[in-house]
Amino acid sequence: MADMVDNHNDDEGPDLGRTYHSGPVIMRGPMIPEADANAGLLSSGGDTDWLHMDPWRVLRIQAEFVDGFGALAELGPAAAIFGSARIGREDPNYAAARKMGGDLAKAGMAVITGGGPGIMEAANKGAAEVGGKSVGLGIELPMEQGLNRWVNLGITFRYFFVRKMMFMKYSSGIIVCPGGFGTLDEMFEVLTLVQTHKAPSMPIVLFDRVYWQGLFDWMSDTVQQRGMISELDPDLVIRTDDPDEAVEVILRHRD
Repeated sequence: MADMVDNHNDDEGPDLGRTYHSGPVIMRGPMIPEADANAGLLSSGGDTDWLHMDPWRVLRIQAEFVDGFGALAELGPAAAIFGSARIGREDPNYAAARKMGGDLAKAGMAVITGGGPGIMEAANKGAAEVGGKSVGLGIELPMEQGLNRWVNLGITFRYFFVRKMMFMKYSSGIIVCPGGFGTLDEMFEVLTLVQTHKAPSMPIVLFDRVYWQGLFDWMSDTVQQRGMISELDPDLVIRTDDPDEAVEVILRHRD
């Protein structure tokens, strides 16, 4: 609690007056605030700009971590399936994601997606249809319409980095279906953490070989040859067109 004490200084130099203690911090002279923390806490009116300042954001971020850890801590073995929200239900990749979600759930693994439409909906649907754990980790975005109806355990996050932490912490394998910037962001996050040993090694399956071919040609022919990255572990980064193979790779490495 803050308090006031007299400051008697017999040494040479200016007398800065009394000393104000606020926890471990001391303030003197013009640095002393006009109102102490306790008075501010009990005040019912005043400026509300503090709601939008970084210290308050830290508490919201902390609360998101607590909510995520609390909801997912007892989830058990799980795999994440990433992919575009724009893929329609008639797309072959929708059917493949639905099958992969169902097969993983039948094998006793929870299926984690971003909770949206498209590939995410398909994977959640596959898991839910067989009575499995169908998890959706949503994100607040102006164009999003909330979690799809096939999610039976869902959380909506405000901060992307908190959401990414939940994907990484609770997934022991990743299947990446065709997608755009969001999917690429998630994929490279996983690759970065695994390659730098900041996260445990896990299988990363890229589904639809043709879709990923150009990107990986560039990574191996340009990025790797110029020494920007190390060779990707062929046992952990696998491209396939076969849903059964994708699931088999994940199950082979599960906890």
